[in-house]
Parts: sequence; structure tokens; C-alpha cells
Amino acid sequence: MEILIVGDDLVALNFIQSILKNIGYKVLVAEDGHRALALIQKKRIRMVVSDWTMPSISGLELCRAIRENQSPEYIFIIILTNKDSKDDITAGLEAGADNFLCKPFNRDELNARLNAGIRILDLETSLKNKTKEIKIVSITDFLTGCYNRGYLAERLPQEIKRARRYGHSLSLVFCDIDHFKQINDTYGHPAGDQVLKAFVKCISKSVREGVDWLARYGGEEFFIVLPETDTKGACCMAERLRNIISQKVFYVKEKKIHITSSFGVTGFDSTTPDEKISPEAMIEQADKYLYQSKQEGRNRINVGHL
Repeated sequence: MEILIVGDDLVALNFIQSILKNIGYKVLVAEDGHRALALIQKKRIRMVVSDWTMPSISGLELCRAIRENQSPEYIFIIILTNKDSKDDITAGLEAGADNFLCKPFNRDELNARLNAGIRILDLETSLKNKTKEIKIVSITDFLTGCYNRGYLAERLPQEIKRARRYGHSLSLVFCDIDHFKQINDTYGHPAGDQVLKAFVKCISKSVREGVDWLARYGGEEFFIVLPETDTKGACCMAERLRNIISQKVFYVKEKKIHITSSFGVTGFDSTTPDEKISPEAMIEQADKYLYQSKQEGRNRINVGHL
């Protein structure tokens, strides 16, 4: 961990720097609050040890400035001070300080304060990681590993808003596996699950990584969202997928089977009236054209512009 020490007393700064380096920390030094804030903007600082009394910006003013900057990661602040009254401590805590160290102090006192700060920062990191894990689970389909219906409901409006803001095209492809119920009825649901996972893997390999994305809508139905893609381009992609899937060999209980898939495609571009564009309208249109593909015999694509 890199620790920033702040103060205008060079003797005190050198003393603290020597202690921290002997303990094993990396140290940055700022001789006033302005330089400290500049370093915090440029580098990943997790802990600050600052003198209370400094010219220009005091230790408490530095605390307030750090808190107002709202760093993406919490910064633990220790204030060095000769002030130890209840009022002073209260003022420091209200300004955003986490701990205090009264002068004069020794190595063990400083190290104890640092260790307390590290425990808090480690806890914050652990909680953030857990939160990220929970978020990932909440937007992921547990069977296939692609996004789920909840993520579609959250993300599609954002994609639409972004496309409309910049005048870009956006297309939506609705697809499902033809006669999927027969696979479940013939081979069992675990076999059907294997087909679903292989189907998603096949699609994921065929779309643009980091641009296009896939969400399971329910059962064997999936939406593919294609940013910056007009309906003509979406149809080309859907036709490519249709061919790949129809020619692919799927293995179910050591038996080779072939499946087909049907597609409904819709989208908009900069010429589409705003009142026609919404997540609900796109989903409804894509569903309409998927149903048409089913009615016409499956293993085909139908498309309509919003």
C-alpha cells in the first residue's frame, strides 16, 4: 500500500517517512494540502497521514476536500495533532478524519493506527467484491451463463437511449430453438439443458465480443441486441446464425442430433420517429416476426423496421 503523508514540517515528514519505509510501506510526500489533493487525483491513494496545522489548507480542510471529491475507493485519513480536547476530536471526525495520533508519538502507535486503517480498507474491498459477485449473479442466467431477462429489461432502454442520442442504428433479434419440446420429451430435460448451453455457446461465438450481447428471455427463447447495426445487417447476422445452427451437430446422450432455429428481427435508425421507439415496441415487433417465422414453417427469418 502507498501512503501519502502531508505536512509542512520537513523534519517531521522525514521522521514519519523513515518509520513507514522501515515498516515496509511505499511513501508519497506532499508539503501542503494542494499538492496532496493533486497527488490523490493522479494516483491510487488509499491512506493519508496529515498534519492538522498547515498553511493554506489545514488538515481538516484537506479531509473535507478529500471527502467531497468522492473517490471511487475509500481513503482512510489519520490526523497528526497536538489537539486532544473533545471538541477538537469532534471537529476532526465531522470533517472526515478516521483516526488521530497525538504528538509526540512513536513507531508502535503509528503502526497500530495504520493497521486499524488497513483492516477497514480490506473490509471495504471485500464488501465491494461481494457486491459485484451478487450483481453478476443477479443479471446472469444460471443455466446458460448469458444475461437474463432482468438484465434485458435494465440494459435495453439504455442501449436505445444511447443510439437515439448519437443518431445510431440499433437492432433486436428474437430467436428460439424449433421443436425444443420434442428434445425434452424424447431425451429428458437434462439433455435439453445441454442443448440450450450449446446453443448459447454457438451464438456467443458468432456475435461481436464486447458490443453485441445475448439474453435469455425464457425457456428456449433468446434476444440478441446489436448496437450500431441496421436491420439489414441484423438479418445478415441472423442468417449466418441460422446456417451455423442448422449445420451444427449437437450431442445428446451420446447421440448426434440436428436442430434448427427461427428468428424475428426489428430495429430503428436515425430516420425512425421517436414516438415509435421504445423497449416494449422493439420486443413486441421482434416477437411478431418470430411468430411469423414459426407460422411459415420454422428455420427462417422475418424482419420489420420500427
